[in-house]
Amino acid sequence: MSQEIVIIANGAPYGSESLFNALRLSLALAEREGVSLRLFLMSDAVTAALPGQAPAEGYNLRQMLEILLAQQVPVRLCKTCCDGRGLSSLPLIEGVEIGTLSELADWTLAADKVLTF
Repeated sequence: MSQEIVIIANGAPYGSESLFNALRLSLALAEREGVSLRLFLMSDAVTAALPGQAPAEGYNLRQMLEILLAQQVPVRLCKTCCDGRGLSSLPLIEGVEIGTLSELADWTLAADKVLTF
């Protein structure tokens, strides 16, 4: 039996551990048999998709996102959130796409579980 899971993350990349924990759980779920995972970043979490971030110490969110993308996990950014932060015309980590609230609504209706961070 397959489970459709959507994770919605809102936390700033390095302001708290909220986004880090969302990505940690995403990585664990992506490795599970029979799980179809989708990740939608909103609010300040969208800034994690900017390439070239290299924190001096601690966790590396770019690397975590790249692992998820390599595992075929769709990663979308909220268009409104990107527009508000001036990110819409900037390059993103390869494979990350800007999505819409309508797309998130479709994902939500199709999901067995929706988790928010």
